[in-house]
Parts: sequence; structure tokens; C-alpha cells
Amino acid sequence: MFRLNQIIRNLFLRLEGFLSVVFKSLFSLVGNFLGFFAKVFGFNKPGYFLESDEAQGINRNSAQEPIETKPDKTPEVTSPTRRRPHVKMDDYYLNMARDVKKK
Repeated sequence: MFRLNQIIRNLFLRLEGFLSVVFKSLFSLVGNFLGFFAKVFGFNKPGYFLESDEAQGINRNSAQEPIETKPDKTPEVTSPTRRRPHVKMDDYYLNMARDVKKK
């Protein structure tokens, strides 16, 4: 019974994949066709469906005050000495290399 379920699931997955490829190309063809006419008649302009600002009663303020930013006056503190990470591990490998040289 489990084998039959697996076969049916695989069949539907393959059918779904095939139909998605076929309809994707069909929908893109229709979309390109309708998109051409939308461009011809000017339906793709960003403000096509909106009324003008005067009709909506919107006043635009073009001169906005610039936002002032204050520079950060805290100095960056850098440490003069850098610590090596994993000093014990590095020493282990250095000692091993010295031992190999001695042999």
C-alpha cells in the first residue's frame, strides 16, 4: 500500500511540474501581449490611476530643512599591544616543530 501512495504522489508531482512549465510560458505570452497594449495606451505610467495633487488637496513642500548631524567627539581607544589568540595552541605547534627539527 505504501508503494502505491508513493507512485501516486510522484505522478502528481511530475504532472504539477509539467503544467507549471507549460502554463508559465502561456501566461508570459499573454502578459507580454497585454503589456504591449498597456505601454501603447500609457497605462504603465506611475501616476496614471491617481488624481492630481491639486484635486486631492495636497500641498507639496519642496524646501525641507536639512537634518543636522553632530559628529561623534569620543576618541577611539586602540590598545597598543595585540594579543595573539590561542597562544597555548600556537606554542604547542611551535614546540612540535622544534622537536621535529631536532630529530
